[in-house]
Amino acid sequence: MKILLTTDTYCPYISGVVISTQNLYKELKSMGHDVRILTLSNDGKEKIDGDIYYLKSFDLKIYPGVKFKKPFNSAVGEALMNWKPDIIHSQTEFSTMINAKYLSSKLKIPQIHTYHTMYEDYLDYVLNGKIITPKTMALFMRLLLNTFDRVIAPTVKVKKALTGYGVKTHMEIIPTGIDLSRFQKSISDEEKILLRKKHGLSSDDKVLVYLGRVAYEKNIDEIIEFFSTIKDEIQGLKLLIVGKGPYLEDLQSTVKDKNLQDKIIFTGMVDPNEVYKYYKISDAFVTSSTSETQGLTYIEALSSGLPVICRYDSCIEGVIEEGLNGFVYENKKGFTDAVRRFYSDDNLRYKLCQNAGLAADKFSSRTFATNIEDVYKSVLAEKKAVSAQCSA
Repeated sequence: MKILLTTDTYCPYISGVVISTQNLYKELKSMGHDVRILTLSNDGKEKIDGDIYYLKSFDLKIYPGVKFKKPFNSAVGEALMNWKPDIIHSQTEFSTMINAKYLSSKLKIPQIHTYHTMYEDYLDYVLNGKIITPKTMALFMRLLLNTFDRVIAPTVKVKKALTGYGVKTHMEIIPTGIDLSRFQKSISDEEKILLRKKHGLSSDDKVLVYLGRVAYEKNIDEIIEFFSTIKDEIQGLKLLIVGKGPYLEDLQSTVKDKNLQDKIIFTGMVDPNEVYKYYKISDAFVTSSTSETQGLTYIEALSSGLPVICRYDSCIEGVIEEGLNGFVYENKKGFTDAVRRFYSDDNLRYKLCQNAGLAADKFSSRTFATNIEDVYKSVLAEKKAVSAQCSA
């Protein structure tokens, strides 16, 4: 099967969409499919590098990392037309989707789409929160998504939201998979000690970690606030914030104002190949975000054997199970009670860590790709049946 994946963001940019696209590409290739990726060039130059087709682009200052394409009458477009994919699977809603629709129309092939981002949680970034309202966004998504042959939602939460928008296209719920092997690797005690020391942590410190994009919608302020109320109750308790983003300096200022620099450590961006080590030197993953469509970092943490302490959000249903592989809270008392319970019971902590790894297995990238492949086959069969009826 010839499969074209399209995404506005790709390496070296790091996001849930990029990770999902990468994993899907690798797994489909290993299953014997011919897969190409159409994306926007990071340096603005059009080029083809193996299976990756880069379009000319320029920065679009509506949201950090977003770029916009230049017109599609290019060598890249011609190369893809000549390749003639059987199906197109778009991953983002902007520039490359326009190209995907053009190709789908010209080649008369089906296009499916995965809805990764709950945009109502990000509207403050778009034109500073002006003009585009949640109602406007819902209308736009309804008109857009109703043009596809199939829509994939990573969770029940996303499907419910899209149904509320008025999306009528048949939707499949397929959780995004991750390469579990990247996080199931071990590191030596010596490596743990050295990495902790690098960030001012001792081997005896009790470490809670947030890892991911440092952005306003991730609600990291809440973690800092709740942590500050319990920091002195548990000896050696520290909070490690791993990653960077547009809200990093604000959070650093907050920590400084609260005089918590010795308790809350910012690492900044880390090498993607080193991410698993930050899970390994920590005791539990914490997050207050309610803007996730699925929460890939939750699954990364679990696959690293790390329990999760998180604010309730419908996206965690079927992922985080209270008292089994983590704790779910809804307010400050719920958070502080969870942290106290976690560190006061060694047997419980051991059980949570053991169950964390087991819980991640159902989110493997191979399971994900196999489920997506089934959708491709179903859509292509429907297209073939319709064509047969029309020609009869």
